[in-house]
Amino acid sequence: MRNISLTTSMFALSLSLITSAAWAAPGQGSGDNGLTEADVDRTISLEAGDMWFDPEALEMAAGEVVKFEITNTGNLEHEFVIGSKEAQEEHRQMMLNMANGGGHDMSNMAHGEGHDMSNMSNGDGHDMANMSMEGVTIAPGETGSLLWRVPDNVNALEYACNIPGHYESGMYGNFSLI
Repeated sequence: MRNISLTTSMFALSLSLITSAAWAAPGQGSGDNGLTEADVDRTISLEAGDMWFDPEALEMAAGEVVKFEITNTGNLEHEFVIGSKEAQEEHRQMMLNMANGGGHDMSNMAHGEGHDMSNMSNGDGHDMANMSMEGVTIAPGETGSLLWRVPDNVNALEYACNIPGHYESGMYGNFSLI
């Protein structure tokens, strides 16, 4: 009984952190990174369909500030998350654990609004701030945006949808840093 209560409490804490991050920056995934529209060097439009992104690869320059506009043309909710391959894997595992933890409905976690991954913790000791990730969740038929500065201290990044099963079905792309 005590283990069930602890698990339920941890899930509730995780859900509240994710939900509060989503409401903190409606429609934007820029969170508290300090970026504004005035900082944007260029805008990139992407399409998120059911199990794919178009384009599948992007070129970026270190220090560049990009506004991503992601239109979800699919029938499922998707997320657009930027991070290293390792950070994506950890986030994907967290999403899978949350989905499998008692049959919780993942649609309650994000409301089609933006969420800044750097402000989240999943409640089991995985601090999302250490993963240097930013992202936005987009409901079907909606467009989400994310303001992001290309870091100058990384060699490889990817963007992905880590909702269980989406990445494995091919919903990811790579950044070429120039």
